[in-house]
Amino acid sequence: MSLFQKAEFFTTVNDWAGLPPDDGVEVAFAGRSNAGKSSAINVLANRSRLAYTSKTPGRTQHINFFGLGEQRYLVDLPGYGYAKVPLAVKHHWQVLLSDYLVARKSLRGLVVLMDIRHPLTDLDRQLLDWFLPSGKPVVVLLTKSDKLGRGAKLQILREVRESLADFGQRLEVIAFSSMSREGLEAADAAITRLYQPQQA
Repeated sequence: MSLFQKAEFFTTVNDWAGLPPDDGVEVAFAGRSNAGKSSAINVLANRSRLAYTSKTPGRTQHINFFGLGEQRYLVDLPGYGYAKVPLAVKHHWQVLLSDYLVARKSLRGLVVLMDIRHPLTDLDRQLLDWFLPSGKPVVVLLTKSDKLGRGAKLQILREVRESLADFGQRLEVIAFSSMSREGLEAADAAITRLYQPQQA
């Protein structure tokens, strides 16, 4: 049974003080607001409505924690780069997101979701620039892979892997589709490894 099929909603927070005690094991999911993050979480958990999905990108406006048992958590971060919200609210999200990525001791690794048709935007690169100095591992899911043919998909996978090599760290890159479930087993295995003690 997949670790993620144990997922249950735990809590939602909107500020640093509201975060759970910093003594568990957390893996965070991040991505642009239209990258299909909530759909990917639901498919991994084999649930239809664990994470909220919307036709309006940017609806995840808090940090949502899902418990996986044994003080392990999947952390759904606010989507970035699309939501039409006041600048003060957007700034609050940016500060909370960057503080969480840099200072959260329980955070063991990061899953970055990018639409395979539009990978490595400036905001994606900014996120990686924030996080990679921590030395913690990253799994990149190139979502909506069902939208491309095999040749185009392989070319983008190669280009993204080559581009990410510039960061000088091991980043796993997987083509993924919540619709066709392409890459589901590989993603499940790669993300599960982030929870293992040797990755600390």
